[in-house]
Amino acid sequence: MNSGILFATLAFLCWGLFPLYFHAINEVPPQEILAHRMLWSLLFLVLVLSVRQQWKWLPKVLQQPRVLASFVASALLLTANWGVYIWSVNNGHVIDASLGYFINPLVNVLLGVLVLKEHLRRGQWLAIAVAAGGVAWLTWQAGQLPWIALILGITFGGYGLLRKTAALAALEGLSLETMILFPLALAYVFWLSYHGQNTFLNTPHDSTRWLLAAAGPITAIPLLMFAAGARKIPMAVLGLLQYLSPTMQALLGVWVFHEAFPAERLTGFLIIWAALLLYVAEGLWASKRAK
Repeated sequence: MNSGILFATLAFLCWGLFPLYFHAINEVPPQEILAHRMLWSLLFLVLVLSVRQQWKWLPKVLQQPRVLASFVASALLLTANWGVYIWSVNNGHVIDASLGYFINPLVNVLLGVLVLKEHLRRGQWLAIAVAAGGVAWLTWQAGQLPWIALILGITFGGYGLLRKTAALAALEGLSLETMILFPLALAYVFWLSYHGQNTFLNTPHDSTRWLLAAAGPITAIPLLMFAAGARKIPMAVLGLLQYLSPTMQALLGVWVFHEAFPAERLTGFLIIWAALLLYVAEGLWASKRAK
């Protein structure tokens, strides 16, 4: 269990530092970062699968249209999530992005009810109602819905739902998703090159090229650590640890990127954090009562 906590913590710490990485390559347009993330991720994952001699799953999956269709859907959701997140970081919305991952656990619960027909306890319904109140407050204060947070929370929630019911484990699943996305990413990079807009080739900074190439391991390693940790620790512990990432991102938004965080916005965040605390406390209480 100790090694599981270590692996999961390291994964969430890496994800919490992602704004620093994307900010370091903000000269690259978000859609190009997204394409390079797909290309280099696949290269890294192919190396990992080759070293582990772990290719037996692929021919079987290619003969199962339903499995392929589910991974096409999860790949599209992952692309939308990555794209919005990269854009938000590079356009001064790190705090909004962090809010998306704060509300993601509650989105997961709601999707479980709507799609998997799971039953919620009163405390869980109360947590969702409080979180909805926080979103309503932020909407009223800003004069518009917190679209970035909602899109990130919903797309990652949908992605998690598809992966929960998927036939492949984390490494194989991510590999298949990047294989599906690879042709589109490669075509887009070739299109940029043809029009002389490929930042990877045109940038005068070698550091930008190295950072783009590093997108492969930067994407895959935290996911592999997360998968290794998740198998060894209880879901309650994993649920608590997952708030490390959005907390770090919110702090980076305020302290490093100096984004505005007025009292009205803080109030909305506090309401949503209260919902999360209620959700976690209710889950721990229910688990203890069941034992």
